[in-house]
Amino acid sequence: MNDLLYYVTNHSGSLSLSEILFNLIAGVAVGGIIFLSYRLSHSGAVYSPKFNASLWMLTVVTSMVMCVIGNNVALSLGMVGALSIVRFRTAIKDARDTAYIFWCVAAGICCGISDFTIAVAGSAVLFLLMLAVGNNKANSRYLLIIRGAYPDEVSAKVEAYVSKLFHDGVRLCVKNHSLGCIEYIYELSTKQAELFKSENGDDKIFAFPGTESVNLVGQNDEIVG
Repeated sequence: MNDLLYYVTNHSGSLSLSEILFNLIAGVAVGGIIFLSYRLSHSGAVYSPKFNASLWMLTVVTSMVMCVIGNNVALSLGMVGALSIVRFRTAIKDARDTAYIFWCVAAGICCGISDFTIAVAGSAVLFLLMLAVGNNKANSRYLLIIRGAYPDEVSAKVEAYVSKLFHDGVRLCVKNHSLGCIEYIYELSTKQAELFKSENGDDKIFAFPGTESVNLVGQNDEIVG
C-alpha cells in the first residue's frame, strides 16, 4: 500500500500532490464565482442551470488539464491533438455564454499553473463588470400584422390610420398583395406598442370593412414569441 501511494504521489508530473490539490481547490473556488455571476446576470428562459453547472465543471477540468501538461511541450501538443477530435454542438442561446466559456477556460488555466493572482483579480473584475452591465434586457421589438380581405377598402384606411397614430414614425417591413387579400407587417418599438394598446388600435382596425386579423407579436434578441 505504501509503495502504491509513493508511486502515485511521485508520478504526477512536476507538481506535488499538495500543489495539485490546491490548484484544483482554487479552480473550484473561482468556478463558484463564475457560477454565481452567470446566475445573477441571466434570468427567465435564457438562464440554463445545466449550462451554468457545466461552466463550473469546465473551470475545474481546465485546471486539471493544466496540472497534467505543466511545462511539458510534447504533452501539451498531444493534449491539443486529443481535444481537437471533440466536437461541441451545444447551441448558444445567448452571446454572453461564449464570453463565460472563455472566462472559465482562462480562469482554469491560471489555477492550473498556480497563477492565483491573475485568476482571482481577473475574475473579480469580470464579476463586477457582469453585475453592472450583464443583466441588460434584450432589445424588445413588436410586429404589428394586419390582414384584410379587400385590398381596395382596407389598404388606404390601414395606412392612413397607422401613419396618423405613430406620426409616420413606424417602419413598414412587409406589404403583401395576393388575390383578394392584403397583409401589412409593421415593426414597432416598445413605446409604440404600448401606444397601440392604449388606443385600442386592434378594435379600430377591425372596424374597417374587410379586416380579417390584427396580431401584435413581441420579439427580442433572445426569444421570438
